[in-house]
Amino acid sequence: MENAVQGILEGPFGTLIFFVPVIVLFYFMLIRPQAQQAKRHREMIAAVKRGDTVVMSNGMVGKVTRVETDEAMVEIAQGVNVRVIKAMIAEVRDRTAIAANDAKA
Repeated sequence: MENAVQGILEGPFGTLIFFVPVIVLFYFMLIRPQAQQAKRHREMIAAVKRGDTVVMSNGMVGKVTRVETDEAMVEIAQGVNVRVIKAMIAEVRDRTAIAANDAKA
């Protein structure tokens, strides 16, 4: 009996026994979280609307003034509008949030 188990583990089936858990581990540790993050980002981009404060991938913060299919117009300073690809928006911030160092009106 012992020789039969040892024979199975030494053959090609034995190699599979060791690789399947590694593949499953890679799926749950790397592939699945990345796919979920990409899905959340796509949903966030689809929900961008006029008036939202956004942070772009280059670190600039601005307010969305116009939304198109693949692009958005973002005001980064008073009177300064830039056209950005919506996929380059890294974060959508809450419009009602007040930063700690902002003066309250």
